[in-house]
Amino acid sequence: MFLWLSNNFRGDFSALNVFRYVTFRSMGAAATALLIAVLLFPRFIGLLQQKQIGQVVRDDGPEAHFSKRGTPTMGGVLVLLAMFLSLGLWADLSSPFIWLTCAITAVYGAVGFIDDWLKIRDRTSKGVTETQKMVTQFGSAILVFTAFYLGWLGHHDGATMLHMPFFSTKHFAIDIGAPAYILFASFVVVATSTTVNFTDGLDGLVTVPLMVAAGTFAILCYLTGAKFGGFEVAKYLLIPAVPGVQELAVFCGAMIGACLAFLWYNTFPALVFMGDVGALSLGGALGMVSVFSKNELLGVIINGLFVAEGASVVIQRFWFKRTKKRIFLMAPIHHHYEKLGWPEPRVTVRFWIVSMMLALVALASLKLR
Repeated sequence: MFLWLSNNFRGDFSALNVFRYVTFRSMGAAATALLIAVLLFPRFIGLLQQKQIGQVVRDDGPEAHFSKRGTPTMGGVLVLLAMFLSLGLWADLSSPFIWLTCAITAVYGAVGFIDDWLKIRDRTSKGVTETQKMVTQFGSAILVFTAFYLGWLGHHDGATMLHMPFFSTKHFAIDIGAPAYILFASFVVVATSTTVNFTDGLDGLVTVPLMVAAGTFAILCYLTGAKFGGFEVAKYLLIPAVPGVQELAVFCGAMIGACLAFLWYNTFPALVFMGDVGALSLGGALGMVSVFSKNELLGVIINGLFVAEGASVVIQRFWFKRTKKRIFLMAPIHHHYEKLGWPEPRVTVRFWIVSMMLALVALASLKLR
């Protein structure tokens, strides 16, 4: 809305010119989402308590988690609401990047909402089956990327290119073709969504890495799409140029603001949990941003903490099926450290530090090419 006002009335009100800048609108989106969520969360938590929408805890989990039974969950609903309201004010609503990223975020949020609701209704840790989740997630991602890249390939030669981190676009870029790229991009989105969901297991654990990743992608999106006169930042940095993708920095700003407000109530001991409705949707959003900004492979580093959490689950399941033995005391890996006797806040803060270190490595790649 603010960009529309600027485009139509800045000739009459010069102050509206500031809304043209992605950097200003990104900060505005963060502040707005933060304010909305902070103000609404107390009433929202009260509503969840009134409706007895509480967390269901696995019986085979760490004993410290048993006391969390009944803590209000599905806080991701308000996180998404704050994000979307903020984007309605600050984002360029003509951008396909914004609409398609919001579409996947909403679809994955709906899947997570149903999953959370089934768990609460049936008082079990089992909700939507893995097959149902995967079919919906992959199907929607393939549909979105097919529609987008069929329309975009005609005027963007690098749409199906994979770019290697730490190498320039001139020397290490592989064109894998539209069909393969659509499948690969869909895998990136689904994998990011799933691994973020795995990470959401301790008070505040997933929230800070989400903000760190979103902040890193915001910088990358801005540099990938920004132009200053005739100067293209992407060409100077030897990274892929994607015109218009800088608008996703506004999306990332809204995500950071909403997550920061959520952390206020989710930090140890948590007053509310995010639930699958938040973890699946925000993970899917990060995946979309990484694909659209052509940072699919660099995203493995940025989302390295999520990758490690997901890998621990895959390795544990594979090894147990083969040998009936476990490599980790419990998966995802944050539970392994709990079983070793680490207090929950120690696990959480150390994982936060790891996510920040990985973000710095990713940003360092901009100058190491």
